[in-house]
Amino acid sequence: MSLAAVIRTVPISRHDGTAAGELRDDVLAVEEPLEIRVGGHSVAVVMRTPGHDRELAAGFLVTEGIVRRRDDVMDMIYCATAAETDARAGEARENTLDVLLAPGAAFDPARLTRHVFTSSSCGICSKATIAAVRAQFPAIARPLAPRRAVLAALPAQLRAAQAGFTATGGLHASGIFTGDGVLEAVREDVGRHNALDKLIGRAFFAESLPLTDRILLVSGRVSFELMQKALAAGLPCVAAISAPTSAAVEFARESGQTLVGFLRPSTGAGPAAMRMNVYAGTLAE
Repeated sequence: MSLAAVIRTVPISRHDGTAAGELRDDVLAVEEPLEIRVGGHSVAVVMRTPGHDRELAAGFLVTEGIVRRRDDVMDMIYCATAAETDARAGEARENTLDVLLAPGAAFDPARLTRHVFTSSSCGICSKATIAAVRAQFPAIARPLAPRRAVLAALPAQLRAAQAGFTATGGLHASGIFTGDGVLEAVREDVGRHNALDKLIGRAFFAESLPLTDRILLVSGRVSFELMQKALAAGLPCVAAISAPTSAAVEFARESGQTLVGFLRPSTGAGPAAMRMNVYAGTLAE
């Protein structure tokens, strides 16, 4: 989907100090609901930025433990009755996606740990119990201790790939890197967990799960839910520009994941100019 389809221009009055209000246009990130269904059964309504919806749905279902392998999904179909027209982009946009599971793929709605609605900022509030989440996915069997110099080079690469954030200042991003720091994919969304779900969905369709020996970098803070999703994808290392929560740190330590926060520039030059806090796991020099 083009950048024009995920941004919207609105007229505003800008005030700066004592200056009179200036009439001008501002660019906003689009936020719309996506209803995810499985075999016609509604399982969630997610507030998201349109684009990569199939990846978002697949990632959501992977992290909820509903699907594991690419063969579990036969098709994903937009429901035409939910189509909306984006005048700026000049295209129809559907906001209901029905996932058709392959014959033999079991689906038990009672297994869902989410309630029906999740906001773009929602985290653990949508989970039934913490114990239910931790019981779904095994701990990391082979921990990753990335080099400090590798981590130091990641934020600039992620920032350069954030076209939506550059235009609006209102989108989160998640990026997947190799253990040597090579950027493989980036996804943006108004929701932190949506951006990660899109990346996990991408890996699901590429049949590259679990994402062993990979590093996840997120543009904001790290919540319990992001660590849970990372574990569901088999990601051994999570780094963040901002802070983790206490539950995220506890989860990382129990799951064998490396967790790095506050990955930001400091004074000086070279890799040493990047500061970072290691909350779980270890780094290699």
